[in-house]
Amino acid sequence: MPGGPPRTGLLDRRVKTERTWILRGGRVLHPAPFCLIGIVNVTPDSFSDGGRFLDPQRAVEHGLRLLDDGACMLDLGAESTRPYAEPVPEAEERARLLPVMGRLREVRPDAVLSVDTLKAGTARAALEGGADIINDVSACTADPALTDVLVEYKPGYVLMHSQGNPREMQVNPHYGDVVEEILAFFERHLARLVKAGLPEDRIVLDPGIGFGKNKDHTVAILQGMERFASLGRPLYVGLSRKSMFRELLGLDEVEQRAEATRLAVALLAARGVPYHRVHDVSGCAQALRLVEAMTPSA
Repeated sequence: MPGGPPRTGLLDRRVKTERTWILRGGRVLHPAPFCLIGIVNVTPDSFSDGGRFLDPQRAVEHGLRLLDDGACMLDLGAESTRPYAEPVPEAEERARLLPVMGRLREVRPDAVLSVDTLKAGTARAALEGGADIINDVSACTADPALTDVLVEYKPGYVLMHSQGNPREMQVNPHYGDVVEEILAFFERHLARLVKAGLPEDRIVLDPGIGFGKNKDHTVAILQGMERFASLGRPLYVGLSRKSMFRELLGLDEVEQRAEATRLAVALLAARGVPYHRVHDVSGCAQALRLVEAMTPSA
């Protein structure tokens, strides 16, 4: 009704966040206006598509398809970090990962490639092979030598929050104030990495949906994104097909969560979050085109 009180609530809050991300070699990534990160799991046991792309040729074909569908980068992982996952020896992780990454770099030399790993040795090998970004779910706590690799190569880096390692993180996670505790975690690790020699403009922040959080924690994080943006670094969110959709919407099967994922990505993008890690690049790209078309110009 004209003249009525202004509306307030989740959709009225905009996350004012930096968007530019500097990658290895000084390459500048500035999404216009959003960036979809396509997931390529070269694993037998990832929660959504484990085993589908373990064959290197299939993994390469999948990655190329995601790029064609609108991904601005690929995130390649050869060790599952799903809840209760068992660790993979470094030699096996590298044997799965490097042939896929090498072939993608050969076919699409300009593609932005991110590698999802906890291990300093795998990260070094990936960066030597042409990776632009390291996506580490442990904030260098699983392998402290990873900090030295980051400082040496200065790639893009995804600093993610997790409470515990994959084998135990979903066993009774607890917080006093989850948003403020994650904010303090980001502040602490940003300071540590910058002091060690990794420029701050290489780092984006991922609150770690599904990594040591229950339903209430997840809702609080999604509602409180503007607190993380206060640190001045881009926000990177991975909620694609995760258990939050079972807990919130009763969607037990992973395949049932595609539509909910697209909606959640669109809602976050409309609030200003620029980086979104997803399985369904084509569907999420459609949702983000609608967000762009329906968002008033500043």
